[in-house]
Amino acid sequence: MDPFPKDGESAAAAAGEPSRGAAPSSGVVVQVREKKGPLRAAIPYMPFPVAVICLFLNTFVPGLGTFVSAFTVLCGARTDLPDRHMCCVFWLNIAAALIQILTAIVMVGWIMSIFWGMDMVILAIPLKSNL
Repeated sequence: MDPFPKDGESAAAAAGEPSRGAAPSSGVVVQVREKKGPLRAAIPYMPFPVAVICLFLNTFVPGLGTFVSAFTVLCGARTDLPDRHMCCVFWLNIAAALIQILTAIVMVGWIMSIFWGMDMVILAIPLKSNL
């Protein structure tokens, strides 16, 4: 017999306590929230076709899709930074595009640019059909 029981139920049984019959994790709700930095939170929620175009641009010319997405903020696209002014969010996107362009020489910016474009597609707003 193992002197150190691995789960709570076998520990209770070893201690002589009656089993409750419920799994140790039943009824427990765990919520996970992603903490985003200011650059990541500045990615705009764009229409799906625009996000795909930005991903395509970021794949072949690092930073270009991010640069284009910055202008969607000026056109009213919302972001995860509601307390910041539109111009501040615009400049955060321009800064992200410049980081991608300047570090593309060492491949870091190119990889960052592709992941940035994928995040744009993930955050994209699907178009409503008229069917």
